[in-house]
Order: sequence, then C-alpha cells, then structure tokens
Amino acid sequence: MGYVVAVSQAEESHQRRLARNLNELLQELRVAQAGVQILFGFLLSIAFTERYASADGYIRATHLITILFAACAVALLTAPAAWHRLLFRRGRREDVIEVANRFAIIGLANLAVAMVGTILLLAEVVIGGWVAVVVGAFAAVLFGTLWFAWPWRERSRDTIRNDDVPDEDRVE
Repeated sequence: MGYVVAVSQAEESHQRRLARNLNELLQELRVAQAGVQILFGFLLSIAFTERYASADGYIRATHLITILFAACAVALLTAPAAWHRLLFRRGRREDVIEVANRFAIIGLANLAVAMVGTILLLAEVVIGGWVAVVVGAFAAVLFGTLWFAWPWRERSRDTIRNDDVPDEDRVE
C-alpha cells in the first residue's frame, strides 16, 4: 500500500523553482560548452601543423597556457552535468545549483582567458610584435568588460533589498 505524502504549497513551489533554476543553468552551460569544446579542439590541432614545429618558445608557452585554461574551462563547465547525474534523486538539487553556479563563473573566467590566449596566438602569427599584444589586450578588456565588469556593476546597482529577492536569486 502506497503512502500519500502531503507537500506544502510553499515547499512544492520551492522545489519547482529549484528545478527551473537547475534547468536554466544547465541550458546556459550547454551554450558555453559547445564553444569551449570547439576552441579546445582547434587549440589541440595547432600542435600538429608544420608551422608549429618552427614556433619559438613564446608561441609554444602561450599555446600551452591557453590549452590549459581551455581544459580547465571544459572541466568546470561540464562538471555541473556530472554533479547533477551523480546526485540525481538524492535531494541535493540546491547543493548542485550552488556548486554549479560557482563552477560556471570560474569556467567562464577560464574560457575568457583561453579566448584571449587564442586571439593573442593568432595575432602573433598573423601580425606579430607589439600590435599582437595590443590585440590580445583589447580582447582581454572586451571579455573582462562584457562578461564580468559590466554585470558586476549592474549587480552592485541593485536597489532590491535582499528580503525582496526570491530564494533562487538571493545572495547570502
């Protein structure tokens, strides 16, 4: 004989909100994952070209560092799916969301560094010299501004009191 468990309206709403938050986060990560995986494949293929064999130490070091940041981005941006799968139906959805959010932010930072490194590498091969460094610096400013500084500024401009923010958006 089955038992009927009464769930309060507030708890059901909280669980639905958690499910929605997790789905939104995983959907956002799917977008980032595709890009970082393509970038990672591109970076790996560079090492197997004829031109790479004659690359100097600066190019090789920049390439290796860029690959390491791309690999970290892949690990961090795909980890939430593994956490979700391994903790599935364990009542840990809130924990998964909290950790996945941190992984996503750190993963995006690693992806930004990998993108800047890739742009610097390409600019170095195509243009070379100080102009390549300027192009890399421009890319760093662009990613830093669009992905981090501007949203952080908007976040600090919030006029909503923490008590008025829904649970899923609350900053503790």
